[in-house]
Amino acid sequence: MAPENAKPEQGGEKAASSPELTAIPAAKHFHLHLVSDASGETLTTMAKAAVVRIPGAKPNRHMHPLVRNPRQLAVVLQHIEASPGIVLFTLANPHLAELLEKRCDELGVPCVPVLRPVLKAFEDYLKMPSRPVVAAQHTLDADYFRRIEAMNYTLAHDDSQRTDDLDKADIVLVGASRTSKTPTSIYLANRGYKTANVSLVPNIPPPPNLTNLKTAFVIGLVASAERLSEIRRNRLLALNSNNFEDYVDTDVIKNEIAFTKRLCSQNRWQFVDVTRKSIEETAAQIIAIYEGNRS
Repeated sequence: MAPENAKPEQGGEKAASSPELTAIPAAKHFHLHLVSDASGETLTTMAKAAVVRIPGAKPNRHMHPLVRNPRQLAVVLQHIEASPGIVLFTLANPHLAELLEKRCDELGVPCVPVLRPVLKAFEDYLKMPSRPVVAAQHTLDADYFRRIEAMNYTLAHDDSQRTDDLDKADIVLVGASRTSKTPTSIYLANRGYKTANVSLVPNIPPPPNLTNLKTAFVIGLVASAERLSEIRRNRLLALNSNNFEDYVDTDVIKNEIAFTKRLCSQNRWQFVDVTRKSIEETAAQIIAIYEGNRS
């Protein structure tokens, strides 16, 4: 006779082998202090990279840029005392770094010098000492102007606006509508790559010089028809328009994607499938292909 508290079996062996559901962690709100003697861009990037890897982490971010003397640091410490939490910092001045770490230790909050282990690895491997340099005080260098030039070129060559000088581009993106050509181009420009993008439409010939480029590197962007249809429907909803049935028809979209792939195949261009990819992931794959073909 089964004990009173025994639960009846449901589904026999199948119930015993069913996988356990992993609970989604509840949101964890916390204070995050980013202390920098420059703009704090490095800290912001590293903090974002860490937070996305911890489900449920919800930082209340406090930016403290341009901290370059004890008086400014004292103000920052007051904020940390009022809202204790994780502290990430990049301070070239060793005295300021020591003051910050000491006070955080007294408050019992983690204080992380994000560049220190990286610099130490460089110093140990190269057998060369680093020197304290405040990033915001760097002289404008060639890389800065290269990125400005790339952005200007990219904005002027968005969505087939100009195709007469495509050979001045580093990268030319081609593809159907809503395959993330514009945002990917902007991201690449911010990395210093002059990027043009050209829309491809079946039965409409592409720019004649597109297939005869000598230096520009052409890459196609494609996506699943279902994903493109979804994106296009959302776009039409945002515009309060519903008069473009072909624009969202999956069969029509499949023909557009096939046209892009066919053109890429004919010209020996590589293409990237952007379905469910972030702009950053798409750009990273494009850069890897581009740099790989240059080497």
